Amino acid sequence: MTQTRAKGPVPFFLDDVVVLRKQHPCGGDTWRVVRLGADIGLRCGTCGRRVLVARRDLEKDMKRFAERGPLAPAD
Repeated sequence: MTQTRAKGPVPFFLDDVVVLRKQHPCGGDTWRVVRLGADIGLRCGTCGRRVLVARRDLEKDMKRFAERGPLAPAD
C-alpha cells in the first residue's frame, strides 16, 4: 500500500522546530519557526542566525518536524 500526502500547504505554527535536508554552514540542521506568512522566518538552533525562506521551498526542503509549537493541534 502506498502513502499519499494530503493536498494543500503543510501547516506550520510558531515555535515549530523543523529539520532540513541540508545542514547550515555552522553545522546545525534544526530550525525554529519565528515568522509565518508567504515567507517563513527561521532561526538556526545552533548559531541563532535568522533567514527567510519561501513557504514552497521550506515544504520541499524539510525532512521532518523535530517538535511542534504550543499552538499546533494535538494528534
